[in-house]
Amino acid sequence: MTVQDLREVLRERAEAPSPANPYRHDQVRARVRRTRLRRRMAAGATAAVAAVAAVATVAVLMPGTSEPREITAATGQKGGETTAAVELPERFTSDDGTDYRRVAALSMRKDGPKKASVEVPVSGRPLDVAGRCLGERGDYSPKITVNGRSNLRPSFSPCFNMGTTESHPLIVPKGATRVTVEFDLSGVGCLQKEKDGPCLPEPREAGWSLAVYEWTPPARRVEPEPVKAFPERVGDMPRIANSTGLSDKEHEFTLTVTSSSGKIGIDQLCTGDLAQRMWFRYEINGGDNPVTGSCGVWKKGPYPMATADFSIAVPKGKPVRITGRMGLWGDSTNRPVRWSVGVFSK
Repeated sequence: MTVQDLREVLRERAEAPSPANPYRHDQVRARVRRTRLRRRMAAGATAAVAAVAAVATVAVLMPGTSEPREITAATGQKGGETTAAVELPERFTSDDGTDYRRVAALSMRKDGPKKASVEVPVSGRPLDVAGRCLGERGDYSPKITVNGRSNLRPSFSPCFNMGTTESHPLIVPKGATRVTVEFDLSGVGCLQKEKDGPCLPEPREAGWSLAVYEWTPPARRVEPEPVKAFPERVGDMPRIANSTGLSDKEHEFTLTVTSSSGKIGIDQLCTGDLAQRMWFRYEINGGDNPVTGSCGVWKKGPYPMATADFSIAVPKGKPVRITGRMGLWGDSTNRPVRWSVGVFSK
């Protein structure tokens, strides 16, 4: 074959449709990674053989190395497997300067297996699980278990913000050195189409890009910015009380309020990189049925008016004692959250 013949063949193949192989790009990237690794090893061939072997071992086994690893995820079917797609970043730095390194990654296609799992090394540093929905608004999110136990709090939103990456703490058993993290998209949700009718399964499944990250706590405490003040009034609801503090210092507060309408609304605002991991628990006059809530982040635009979504009945015109307790899901070493609670009369 002449050089001209070779060019014509390459031109014909370039103009032809791509082969029906959804993993083609991943396979090419994997081949490039292997080639780079071989070149690095070849470049050090003049050094001691033991030193080369040590470098190769670290490159393959250490979590969060500079080169992505090929990760195979079980599909829940005997003998079945799917090669993980590397879509979420291998490494990134959060706004407060915390370094994140990926230790596992996979992709679940909408038309693929409904279960997948990865083996994750545990070094003792905090772990997060991140996900990006590849479906449509309202599609279901994966149920996540660690060693068979569901302990991820809070859970992923059902594709509420498509195209954005959501991250949550991954809670692992104490003393574990390796855990199995399973993602399950099967058997979630149902839709009641008629009043008093059955709740029927609804096919609103989505594809997800998923990854587990290890992060190193900052060497020094990172001070979160002040929380934007609640409005004095939201619609016809005046603000009657508020309290603020830091998650690593204040874990409880008490407010006494009086509502002329017999109804109150409670809202939470937070700042800090881990703001949306704050949880709140309230008791009204020591009641046995506590009210729970999560924390919102308000940086610009109109006040989100979360208090308009629910109300709490209280004795009209009489003092009411509100006891609040709060904390964060997962580790937050040197990464406190500044919180603020506002009480509105409805």
